[in-house]
Amino acid sequence: MRKTLYPLIFILTGALLAIPVNAADDLPVLNRKVLEYVESVIGEQVDRGECWDLAYQALNRAEAKWDGRYKYGREFNPKRSEVYPGDLIQFRNVKVRYREGNTIYTETMDHHTAIVYRILEDGAFELAHQNTGFSGRTVGISKFDPGTVVSGRMWFYRPQKQ
Repeated sequence: MRKTLYPLIFILTGALLAIPVNAADDLPVLNRKVLEYVESVIGEQVDRGECWDLAYQALNRAEAKWDGRYKYGREFNPKRSEVYPGDLIQFRNVKVRYREGNTIYTETMDHHTAIVYRILEDGAFELAHQNTGFSGRTVGISKFDPGTVVSGRMWFYRPQKQ
C-alpha cells in the first residue's frame, strides 16, 4: 500500500500545481480572444511596434467594440470589479517606484497601452505590451504592481461585444 500511496500523492499534487491561476474557462469570451491573439504574437512586432498597435490588432481580431482611439471597451474601476486577463490598461503620466534589493527604481509611462496577460497571486499583473524599454518594439511580458504607482492615471477597460 505504501508504494502506491506515495506516487498517487505525487501525481495529485503535481496535477494541482499544473492548474493555471487564470483558468481560461473563467474569462469572458472577448478577453479570451484578446489573449489568444496576444499569445500568437509574443516576441514579434505588431504593425509599427507602437504600444497602441497591439491593442488595436487584439481588439479588432476579437471583433470587440471600441472607439478606435483610447477607450478600449467598457471602463471599470479595478477597486470595485475584478481585473481579468485580456483587460486593457491605458496609462497617462504614470510613475512607478519600487525596490529590488538595495536599489530603488523609478519608471514612467507618459502615454502607454498594455493588455493584462496574467493576474499574479500578490495582486500584481503580468502585462503584454510593446514599445517598452525591456522588449523594444516587440511584444513582451513584464510584471506590473499597481501598488508601486506614485502618480499619474490609469484607465481599465473590459472588451465589449459589437
